[in-house]
Amino acid sequence: MKKMSKKKQTPSASDLPSQSLPSSLRTQIQTKLLDWYRYQHRDLPWRNTQDPYAIWISEIMLQQTRVATVKDYYRRFLKRFPTPLDLSNAPLEDVLAMWSGLGYYTRARNLHKAAHQIAQTYAGNMPKDKESILALPGIGPYTAGAILSIAFGESAPLVDGNVIRVLSRLFAISDPLESAKTQNMYWRLATSLVPKKSPPQNDPGDFNQGLMELGATVCLPQNPTCFLCPLKQECQAQNFQNKSLFPPKKQERSIPTLFHLVLVVQVGNKVLLGRRPEVGLWGGLFEFPLLEVDDFQNSDSLLFHLAKERLGIDIDPQTSQITPLPPFEQRLTHRLMKFMPFRIRLQKKCKDPKSLFYQKALWIDPQKPAALGLSVWVSKLLSTLAKESHVL
Repeated sequence: MKKMSKKKQTPSASDLPSQSLPSSLRTQIQTKLLDWYRYQHRDLPWRNTQDPYAIWISEIMLQQTRVATVKDYYRRFLKRFPTPLDLSNAPLEDVLAMWSGLGYYTRARNLHKAAHQIAQTYAGNMPKDKESILALPGIGPYTAGAILSIAFGESAPLVDGNVIRVLSRLFAISDPLESAKTQNMYWRLATSLVPKKSPPQNDPGDFNQGLMELGATVCLPQNPTCFLCPLKQECQAQNFQNKSLFPPKKQERSIPTLFHLVLVVQVGNKVLLGRRPEVGLWGGLFEFPLLEVDDFQNSDSLLFHLAKERLGIDIDPQTSQITPLPPFEQRLTHRLMKFMPFRIRLQKKCKDPKSLFYQKALWIDPQKPAALGLSVWVSKLLSTLAKESHVL
């Protein structure tokens, strides 16, 4: 009878050293990764500076956003707001306009709040200690670790998705990522691996960037190019046929679908946008008036409620010209947004709605959108309107 092969065991969080790795292994990993990074890393604009402000901006932009997208935004943002004081002195509306298209606008609002705090508490200079950096709005342990190590050369760890993937494969860790115990273990590993401060070279900053670079360019989620990896000899995932098992995939959760009625109020070739309150999703951005509904049934009657609630105007269903526009959707990280827009033409502009829901109202030509903070769905609808012959 054929014997069944034993299943290869993978280490768990409890199997790994609680404080540090063996000195020889740690030195091997540090040396190889530093040499590889300094020779192989991509030439990205935020890697040509040790300005803590610039590094902070880049790290916030890179959250949930692709490198290729961030490059131009990073350059434009720093040109417009070259220092924390410049960012602090700018109106939030200008900051959101510069951020328009990057998404996750809470990041921009927190940058603005943090810049105020830096201006008031630190005379416009980025603080240098961990506690003060973590106290700034929108900065967590990962961003603090990036600023401390890259800008100041401090031996501070950082852990993100790329780093977790590299460490999971390096040590063949199969613990579920949802576990707080697992997350703490990755932070312990990162802390143990990051080199000590070592001027004139910035070993801590280069090592942390090396971990992220390795995860972004070589140790990919699917089909990693292991033959290019500087740590292939140390990598325990090499003992397993399927490297993509590390780290284990998170359990997929169904995401909710949210339905929104959208009102395109048009007078001549101008449409109405309102600026949302600064709290919540899309806070501080300009949008077409919209209303979240349970579904799109009875849309016509709900439109009148939308106009009344958001704009304070009464629509006469007998005389108003209401036209449905093509529906569309936008998928966010944790929800699917569906939009059903309707256009209503008015003979004259309605009253300023800022005393109701919107803080400010603007009439704009869809073909010539001003430099405003707009979410993706608003830009998409403006583009649709601009292409229509009757708004040309």
